[in-house]
Amino acid sequence: MNPIPISAEQSPLLFLELLYKLRVRDVMARDLVVIRRDATMRELQRLMQARRVSGVPVVENGRLFGIVSIEDLLQALDTHRMDEPVANFMAANVVTIEDDMPLAIAISYFNKYEYRRFPVLNASNEAVGIVTARSINTRLLVELFKELARIENQYVLPLSENASCYFQTFRVARSDFENAGTAATEIKNVLQKRGLDPKIIRRIAIAAYELEMNLVVHSDGGTLTFRADEGEVQLVAKDQGPGIADVELAMQEGWTTANDWVKSLGFGAGMGLPNAKRVSDEFHIASEPGKGTTVTIRDVLPPRAPQNPAS
Repeated sequence: MNPIPISAEQSPLLFLELLYKLRVRDVMARDLVVIRRDATMRELQRLMQARRVSGVPVVENGRLFGIVSIEDLLQALDTHRMDEPVANFMAANVVTIEDDMPLAIAISYFNKYEYRRFPVLNASNEAVGIVTARSINTRLLVELFKELARIENQYVLPLSENASCYFQTFRVARSDFENAGTAATEIKNVLQKRGLDPKIIRRIAIAAYELEMNLVVHSDGGTLTFRADEGEVQLVAKDQGPGIADVELAMQEGWTTANDWVKSLGFGAGMGLPNAKRVSDEFHIASEPGKGTTVTIRDVLPPRAPQNPAS
C-alpha cells in the first residue's frame, strides 16, 4: 500500500495537538511586572505607563495577593484617590492558572471568566508569570508553522485491511483528555467486526485504553499502533519522552508521577501499566529517561473454527 501524505485538511488536528502539547509556561510572560499592596495608585499609574501594561499582579515575596487593572486606576482617578494604597482597589479573589496546565485548558478560562489576563502560579503557589490572549496567539502561530514544516515530508498509513490483517497507527496528544479513549474505541470496533470472542475483545480494549491513557497522562505525546492478523493482536505504544527512571517501580500498582491537576480529573491512579500487563499474554516495556518509552503487548488469538464443507 502506498503511503498517503498528510493533507491540508488535517491541519486542525495538528492545531489541536499543539493546544495539548504546549503548557502555560510555554506561552506566559515571564518578565512579571508586579506591585506591592502598600504602593499607591499613583505609583501604579507610573508603572503601567512605563511598562505599557493594563494589569498588574499584587505580589510580595512570591505570594499573590490580588491584581489591579486599568479599570481600577480609572476609578481611583475619578474619585481623587490616587494616593491610596493599591490594596484598597485590587481584586483579591483572583482566578489563577497553573504553569503546568495544558494550553487548551487555559484558553477555556478566557471564555469562562471573560478576563483579559491570568496570573500564573507554579507548584509552590508562587507567582511566576502572566498569560494573555496576545501571548497565546503569538506562541501558537510560531509553533504551528514549526509543526507544519516538520511534518511536511512525513506520511501516515491509513487502516490496511484484507482477509486476515489489520494495521493502524493513532497519534495521541499529551493531556488530550477530551479525545482520550478514541483509539481504544476504534480498535474495539475493528475486532468486533472481525467477530472475535467478546472476552478477548474486552481484554484487548482494556489494554489499548490503558496504553492510550498512559500516553495522555505521562508522556509528551506519541503513537499507539495496532496490528491484528490470524494468529495475534499486537499493540505498541511509543513516545519520545520523558521516559521512566525506574521501570520496576512504575509497574507497581498505585505508584504514579501524575500531578495533582491530573488526579483531580480522575486520572493518574497508577494502575495503567499493571492493568495492561494483567490482561495481556505478553508484555514488554523499554524506557530511557529523557528519550522515551515503548510498551509492546501481544495477545494470541485462537484459531478460527473450520467451516463445514458444503454437502
